[in-house]
Amino acid sequence: MQHVVWIPALYRDLTGGTETITVEGETVGGLISQLETRFPGFAARLADNGKLRANIAVAINGEITHKGLRQRLTAPSEVHFIPALSGG
Repeated sequence: MQHVVWIPALYRDLTGGTETITVEGETVGGLISQLETRFPGFAARLADNGKLRANIAVAINGEITHKGLRQRLTAPSEVHFIPALSGG
């Protein structure tokens, strides 16, 4: 099943500037594996020790999920990886 993944500006150095990538996967973890295969280094920015990094949120079809890498994708979806913003 194909999903459209929106790439945050912070990670577009890995994709050659591409904003959206179409990948297959049954879970968020599967999507990250596919992204890693195509764009080495991607997984290290999003996950650590089998979990999403604490500073990353995932939105599927506009809704934040709290299941992390285990979140199942049962229909073609639009997925956003959202890095936390900090400021001062």
